[in-house]
Amino acid sequence: MRQRSRKRMIIINRIISYILMIILAIFFLFPLLYMISVSLNPSEIDIVNQMSSIKGFILTTISIENFKDVFDRMPFQRFLFNSVLIVGTTIIAGLIVNSMMAYGLARFSFKGRKMLVSIIVALIIIPFEAIAIPLLLITNKMGWLDSYQVQIIPFIANPLYIFLLYQFFINFPKDLEEAALIDGAGWFKIYWKIVLPLSRPVLASVAILHFLMQWGSFLWPLMVTRGYTYRPLTVAMQTFFGQAPIYWGDIMAFATMMTIPVIILFIFLQNQFVKSVATTGIK
Repeated sequence: MRQRSRKRMIIINRIISYILMIILAIFFLFPLLYMISVSLNPSEIDIVNQMSSIKGFILTTISIENFKDVFDRMPFQRFLFNSVLIVGTTIIAGLIVNSMMAYGLARFSFKGRKMLVSIIVALIIIPFEAIAIPLLLITNKMGWLDSYQVQIIPFIANPLYIFLLYQFFINFPKDLEEAALIDGAGWFKIYWKIVLPLSRPVLASVAILHFLMQWGSFLWPLMVTRGYTYRPLTVAMQTFFGQAPIYWGDIMAFATMMTIPVIILFIFLQNQFVKSVATTGIK
């Protein structure tokens, strides 16, 4: 009887957990589904009338007219190229720089090491808005405004990612490194050939976090870019709000195309991300 009651409780707990997870999934998918639904609705009148109703999810006709309008109204390809170039370069350079910094802090003992780690942790809580104006003045003096480097170089090194990688490297087994040192390998070779390949979960997590931050960056690109040449997708989206009338179908189509790369990246890296959450200080 006790075993049966335990089995029943286990089944009931699983059912309740599944129901809660389904409700949470619907809650988080609700804005995404609405965005896609509106982007496929060719009637702007229906979109406005149904905006505060559940009817907004019901499509009587499906069309890609809104997506065509996006390409007709602006050079979307250029903005997409800018975003991919800026974000991709920042992530690749950031993984190298942040991981080297974190590995050095985790493995080498030197005077002021603990103080340096404390400073890095303290820098995490400083919001970007607090340093935006000083950073703008510095980059202006360097002649970087309205360029790619002004959107890449200031964001390569990040204290949060250095600390996350540091937490991983400090628990990394030293036996592998000692064996490599005995075989005559240098520290850089150990870092590049041994440590990085075994750090894929945490690197994937840092890449996802860095991607989300840079892909959705708006304030800084708006401050340092002037025309279409170097602006990313986030700033380009403001074009729809500055031109009357406002077409919500076009806006949602633009947002849908902007969201697709984020979903694709997470699908490819989700296993590594979950592993990292289970094995590092991200949790």
